Amino acid sequence: MDPKYQKKVKLNDGHFIPVLGFGTFAPPEVPKSEALEVTKFAIEVGFRHIDCAYLYQNEEQVGQAIRSKIADGTVKREDIFYTSKVWSTFLRPELVRPALEKSLKDLQLEYVDLYIIHHPVALVPGEAVFPTDENGKPIFDSVDLCRTWEALEKCKDAGLTKSIGVSNFNHKQLERILNKPGLKYKPVCNQVECHPYLNQSKLLEFCKSHDIVLVAYGALGAQRTLQWMNPNFPFLLEDPVLSDIAEKHKQTPALVALRYQIQRGVVVLAKSYNKKRIKENIQVFDFELTTEEMKAIEGLNSNIRYYDIQHFVDHPEYPYSEEY
Repeated sequence: MDPKYQKKVKLNDGHFIPVLGFGTFAPPEVPKSEALEVTKFAIEVGFRHIDCAYLYQNEEQVGQAIRSKIADGTVKREDIFYTSKVWSTFLRPELVRPALEKSLKDLQLEYVDLYIIHHPVALVPGEAVFPTDENGKPIFDSVDLCRTWEALEKCKDAGLTKSIGVSNFNHKQLERILNKPGLKYKPVCNQVECHPYLNQSKLLEFCKSHDIVLVAYGALGAQRTLQWMNPNFPFLLEDPVLSDIAEKHKQTPALVALRYQIQRGVVVLAKSYNKKRIKENIQVFDFELTTEEMKAIEGLNSNIRYYDIQHFVDHPEYPYSEEY
C-alpha cells in the first residue's frame, strides 16, 4: 500500500496514531452486520485507524472485521490502531477496568491502542446506556474525573490499552487532569466535535501547548437525518466556500473538510457507511490546500455545535458551557 496513506503523528507517550481514522458509529436503525461489512471494506481500501466505543454497541462486529482482515493477511494486529471509549455509566473508578475488559471480550482482542473517557458527564451505573427517571430526565452520577483517570492509568499499566485519553473535555477539565497530584500519564488526546463551522482553534492551541493531540469527530458536520440535530443549522457539506475549493481541486467538499484538519495538525475521523465514500475519503492524501484556502475555511467558523447533547446540560461537568 502507498505509504502516504499511513501518515501518523506521535503521541506524548511515544505511540503513533494514524492521522485519518474510520468512524464506526451508526444510528440504531442500521443493522449491526453492516458494521462488519464496512469496517472490513475500510481496512481493504487503506484505513488503519478504527474509532469505536462501547456506546456504539457494535464492538463485536468491528472486532470481527479486524480479526478477519488479520486472518486473511491484509494486516497484522500492530498495523491497526483501534480506539474504544469508556461510557458515562462506567466512570466510577472501580468500573473502568471491567468496562474495558468487556470491550476486549466483545472485540476478541488482547488490547486496544487507545482507551478514552467518552464524555465527562457521569451517569448512574446499571444496564441502561442512558438511565432516565420516570420523567425521561437522565439520572446523573457524581464522579471525580481525576479518580476515573487514575483507573485508566492502571489499565495502561496492565497492558490492556497502549494509550489513554479523553473526549468531549473542555480546557478546564483537561487542566484538572494535567494538574492532578501524582499524575502518571497525560492524556494523549482529546476527541471533540470539530469542523469548519466549529473549528476549536482555542482548544486546539491549548492541546498543542500540552502535547495533546486533538482528534476531530463530526468533521463532516452532521447528517440531516439525525432526529436530534437542530434543523435550522446549515448543512456543512453544501457550504459554497468548501464547494468552490473542492471544484478547484476536483475533489469533494467532504475531502476538503477532512484535508483542512490534517493540515492544521488535527487527527480526523471520517464516518461513512457508504462504500463509495469510504473509498473516496482515503484520497485526502492526494492533494493539498493552499494557505489562502486554509484561511478561507478558517473564516467559516461560527461556533455551530451539532452534537451539543442538551439533555446533559444540568450536570456540573457539562463541558460546552465554557468557551473552549
